Amino acid sequence: MKINQLISGKRVETISPSASIHDLVNALNVHHVGALVVSPDGRRIEGIVSERDVVRAMPGKLDQLVNMHVRDIMTVDVVTCESDATVAELMIVMTERRIRHIPVVAGDGTLVSIVSIGDVIKAHVSDLDEERTALRNYVSS
Repeated sequence: MKINQLISGKRVETISPSASIHDLVNALNVHHVGALVVSPDGRRIEGIVSERDVVRAMPGKLDQLVNMHVRDIMTVDVVTCESDATVAELMIVMTERRIRHIPVVAGDGTLVSIVSIGDVIKAHVSDLDEERTALRNYVSS
């Protein structure tokens, strides 16, 4: 299964690198997502920031967190994929790199969508279920 099938109609949420950590936490909560793409314009990717990044920023800096911005804790080395990538390819990348969210980009690098590990697992399970059904039907006939 190709990623373009997973992202059809899926909206990607972004946040400015200058947004406060308070704004970040609120946005994650309001949108019910685990990560936001950091982008000043909704098209160009400057980073990605997740719940995990917030937690990792806390030890020893809890009192400073109020004055920090997204740019202070975001991941700048963003792993991306294009919409013609396969679910199997993303499973490998996500497992090897230990990442849970991958922004999807167009050929020119502009942001198109985002795929989570949940999306990938759901698609994989669906593929396995279809294969199981096809095999069962083949054996029965």
